[in-house]
Amino acid sequence: MQVTKLVSTCDLKDCPTIYATDRGTFLVQGETPTDHGLRIPAHETLVEIPMDLLKKAVADGLV
Repeated sequence: MQVTKLVSTCDLKDCPTIYATDRGTFLVQGETPTDHGLRIPAHETLVEIPMDLLKKAVADGLV
């Protein structure tokens, strides 16, 4: 899989980030919340990202 960094909220490697793949999908890096109370299948996961990251992606014309 080819991964391209689209947008991040900082220049460090451990910040919330959105990536595009050559599969026509996105990868999202963020915190893994545990207090959501949802029933998520074992083969899926949730990540939490700040609203500012999505706003920056839209403002930059990336999504």
